Amino acid sequence: MSLVQLKTELRQELKLTPQLLQSMEVLQMTSQELLEYISRQTEENPLLDQSDTPERAYEELRQQASWIDGGVGRATFAHEDAALAEPGRADRDLESLSAFLRDQLERQRLPKPLLALSVYLAELVDEDGYLAQEDVNGLSELNIPRELTGRALEQLQSLDPPGVGARSLSECLVLQLKRRGETNQAALDIAARFLPELGRKHYGAIAQKLGLSVSEVKAAEKIISSLEPHPGRAFQPAEPAVYVRPDVFVAELEGELRVILNEYYLPRVSVNDYYVRLMKESDEKETRDYLRQKLQQAKWLLGSLERRGGTLRRCAEAILEAQRPFFAGDTAALAPMTLSSLAERLELHTSTVSRAVRGKYLQCRQGTYPLRYFFSLPVSGGDASRQAVKHALLLLVRDEDPGRPLSDQRLCALLEAEGICVARRTVAKYRMELGIGSSAARKK
Repeated sequence: MSLVQLKTELRQELKLTPQLLQSMEVLQMTSQELLEYISRQTEENPLLDQSDTPERAYEELRQQASWIDGGVGRATFAHEDAALAEPGRADRDLESLSAFLRDQLERQRLPKPLLALSVYLAELVDEDGYLAQEDVNGLSELNIPRELTGRALEQLQSLDPPGVGARSLSECLVLQLKRRGETNQAALDIAARFLPELGRKHYGAIAQKLGLSVSEVKAAEKIISSLEPHPGRAFQPAEPAVYVRPDVFVAELEGELRVILNEYYLPRVSVNDYYVRLMKESDEKETRDYLRQKLQQAKWLLGSLERRGGTLRRCAEAILEAQRPFFAGDTAALAPMTLSSLAERLELHTSTVSRAVRGKYLQCRQGTYPLRYFFSLPVSGGDASRQAVKHALLLLVRDEDPGRPLSDQRLCALLEAEGICVARRTVAKYRMELGIGSSAARKK
């Protein structure tokens, strides 16, 4: 019996060619990543020319929609981050909390063992000014006397800012109250023992356990709320500002809402005619092969850029069509829309749409939003999106009576009256996602 067989089979295969991989990579790039990628490609490929985009077209667009800010200016790249620091700029290492604590300790004439241990503890303080109990317990494993550890901890907690070196929020607040010389014993007791109950506004339970009146508990609450729960906050470096360059504009031009791609920040990329002629006229085979390869890479790049722009435009136009009442200013609520539904409408794969909107931003008259902001799942299979429910919830809480805040069940009923049918647990979930406290916590 022969083991060799002939078989005919028809099947489809998708092979990831270098051209397809490049197209996928370019599609999901953010504006800054795309700028850097084009810069690298023009440096590596002699057949690519890069020139500045005329600002005339951008200025004409600005005249029709003055709110547009496309971030058009000098391109900055990642390697420029290594530039020298601005003269006169403060050194954060010298202004850190640990350096501030060390300076105070060194000014005090402490015995060397106590000073060394206090400085060690100061180095363990986190950016909020707290000291982990595990770090203090670990000193016993180093055979350090417990008495010396207690003195060093006491020395650290006597420093500025008040409350530094605390091992818990309660200890931090108590340290601040004692530093103030606070005589309100109720504030001290509540800060030490009843912070969770105070956060939930359970004044009656606290008053009953401490033998106080509710008014005395509320007076103590005012004192405690004036304290700083993060003593090291002043030493934390400011978060760097994040600048967003919109990839798409939705503007009203000639009385109609339109999608405009923000390609004004991108340089114009073209193929160098000189090297194309050289490829045809050169007598050296190696030169012709090299230039032919680079020409193919240049065409791939130009094709990828064109496909990126076309896909991004189609996605933005579909978003505009689905959320037209929002862009027209008729409502602040979004209609339900998912990536899969948009992909089906555009006859694209869901992964393609996901890559197209990843890290991209849209600017309209209402502001600048991530493209993913406009995708919101429907709630309970209805016509309202999650964003719409949250927006309605915010409006209800904003307009409620502070003395009689709305419960989750009442919010559920009011939403149902507006045609939004959601369960009470869904209301509670969205309320917590919005950072809104319970009705007891909102009561004033």
